[in-house]
Amino acid sequence: MCIINTLYHYLAPLFYIFQFMTKKVLGRVDKVNFPELKLNNIDVKIDTGAYTSAIHCSKIREEDGKLYCIFESKGHPNFKSEEIAFNTYTYTDVKSSNGHKENRYKIKTTVVFFGKSYKINLTLSTRDDMRFPVLIGRQFLKHKFLVDVDLENQSFKQNII
Repeated sequence: MCIINTLYHYLAPLFYIFQFMTKKVLGRVDKVNFPELKLNNIDVKIDTGAYTSAIHCSKIREEDGKLYCIFESKGHPNFKSEEIAFNTYTYTDVKSSNGHKENRYKIKTTVVFFGKSYKINLTLSTRDDMRFPVLIGRQFLKHKFLVDVDLENQSFKQNII
């Protein structure tokens, strides 16, 4: 047992450094693509205070076991899609920062950061009055990214170089 504790004592800092070296650094905001939703250069807020990620959905309807969504916002010109059908979706409870609980639809789609595609769970909400149509929360960020609030658009800047 003593050998294991000694090894852990010396290897734990190396593991931490390795994690730091392999994770990309995001800023507090960015622009990303959602290819399956046909949305490109979408403004997102990186919110380490939020557990779940959310996307603005202007119209939602359920019909014949499918969920139909339109992603559109007057304040965000790139944020406009045709109606998209989801065969698979769930519901989840989301608690807001003021403690109010809301039951929302949840979809799984793909988001692109730094030119790499990742699967992401998004709850559907009304964010039309918000500055950012998409909020990226901790559930998605963990094990992949570090956040430096002094930076902005790190993924977007890398893609235009």
